[in-house]
Amino acid sequence: MSLQIHSSAFQQNGTIPKRYTCDGANRSPPLCWSGLPAGSKSLALIVDDPDAPDPAAPTMTWVHWVLFNLPPTIHGLSEAASPLPTGSVSGVNDWQRAGYGGPCPPVGTHRYFFKLYALDVRLPLRGTATKADVVGAMPGHVLAEASLVGTYRR
Repeated sequence: MSLQIHSSAFQQNGTIPKRYTCDGANRSPPLCWSGLPAGSKSLALIVDDPDAPDPAAPTMTWVHWVLFNLPPTIHGLSEAASPLPTGSVSGVNDWQRAGYGGPCPPVGTHRYFFKLYALDVRLPLRGTATKADVVGAMPGHVLAEASLVGTYRR
């Protein structure tokens, strides 16, 4: 079985409900995963939007959430992911703060990628780590990856 990530809040390529966006409670959606490969020592989760600021002419990928060193013994995160599982670290998003920042597109329909990585190590990074730091520490350690895509339009 390969690594898979799902949410009970929205389907693959479906609309992310307002409650998980800046227009609602701005809470992270519930997530669950399965198919973790043997030898997994930690998980990393990155949520980003490659359609920023305008899907008609994107110029950057906006990072909404960076989590790493999630224990391989868990099978998901509840809504709002609070408290985080012991040992987990929340990195810095593009709002320059730790934690989840929900979809808040200025124009058009944007895609939000929830990317899960199974790693054969715990990453030696601190809570100030960015997506670039986490991605930079992963080469040679990714056992499997999966993604879930949701959309949102204001």
